[in-house]
Amino acid sequence: MIVKASTSNPLFRMSRSAQRWLVGSWRTLLFGVMMLSLMFSPASYRREHRRAVAYQIVLGTNANLIWFTVLSALISLILIRIVVVTAVSYGLSRYALEMVVRVLVLELIPLTAALFIALRRTLPDGVELAEMRARGDLHAMRAQGLDPLRLEFFPRAAAGIFSVLMLAALSCILTLILAYLSIYGFNHWALPGYTRIVGQIFNPAVTMIFVLKTVFFSLAVSLIPIASALYSTQGVPLHSRSKAANELAAMVRLFAVLLLIEIASLMGNYY
Repeated sequence: MIVKASTSNPLFRMSRSAQRWLVGSWRTLLFGVMMLSLMFSPASYRREHRRAVAYQIVLGTNANLIWFTVLSALISLILIRIVVVTAVSYGLSRYALEMVVRVLVLELIPLTAALFIALRRTLPDGVELAEMRARGDLHAMRAQGLDPLRLEFFPRAAAGIFSVLMLAALSCILTLILAYLSIYGFNHWALPGYTRIVGQIFNPAVTMIFVLKTVFFSLAVSLIPIASALYSTQGVPLHSRSKAANELAAMVRLFAVLLLIEIASLMGNYY
């Protein structure tokens, strides 16, 4: 009776939830350190491991590059048009380009690329690895003398990081080109002024924050779902946790971290 009363206490449940959150965050951090150490280890790029890494990178990038580029171009054109028309109607046409670059390139595109790769690639990879772990496939690989971290976890993490960086870089360049064509048309006379305005926006501080934000987005998107697959189901019966529950738990952690990174970047850029 005492045990039941204590477990039903709201303060007890909150403390247990906070404890699980701290333990999960610590395990994710340790997993990230392991993946980064493998990334800089020459042994991770031997012939037997290099093929798995290259396969995951090509699979993760090639399957999403065209779709994300097309969607990013369409959304960018719509938003550029809205911003330009609104700025002209209020007599602020000279600020239209700066608004487009700050809203699209600095803020929306890196976040959109991270969410796109998370939904299309890393969250399903996390669920797949959790199922492999539940079936005992990872234990069977260890029994055969193989390292699951190098053959299964690290290639997927590296592919997620590379995909986010590639999609964000390509979409930012495409958006800058579309912004110039939408505002100035197919003319070269405005190119010096355009590059000067973009260069003023991307000063050293803003550029550093933009690069760090994109890198942290890629790390969060790649490491959190895969770390959840490795640690979250330990000690939990297989029938008590479904595929949707695994994916939802990793998604909540991931969105919370992305929100914190975005808030930190906004504070760095505008405060």
